[in-house]
Amino acid sequence: MLFNRNRTLSLFLIAHGIAFAPSVTAAEALRVELNKLEPQEGACRAYLVFENGTASDFSRLTLDLVMFDSEGIIATRLAVDAAPLPADKTSVKLFDIDGLECANVQRILINDVLDCQDENGEISDCVARIDTTSRADAALVK
Repeated sequence: MLFNRNRTLSLFLIAHGIAFAPSVTAAEALRVELNKLEPQEGACRAYLVFENGTASDFSRLTLDLVMFDSEGIIATRLAVDAAPLPADKTSVKLFDIDGLECANVQRILINDVLDCQDENGEISDCVARIDTTSRADAALVK
């Protein structure tokens, strides 16, 4: 009887387009926090905090970042190399956004992960592993 009930529920969910995708737990996540934006001469320096809660040592991690201004218009796009990121370690990486004032950065989008590798090779689901937060006035989203 229990088998039929579970089977009926599964068929109902499938028929209605509801599927259970494997989710990444907090312990398996790569947390990326936009910690602060700091004005520099002719640029804005962004500080990112990476909390690698995975069991993987990322030897390569290149993020495709898109910066939006206060009106939601794309201001610039950068590829940022965040590697290496050892497993179970917190790291701080910073990068400069040339030609853009910090006050004009409203949102930073992790548009894609251009390169993602660990000790076992290429990782195909890197974007799904990332959780984003921000302490800055600008949001960090994916």
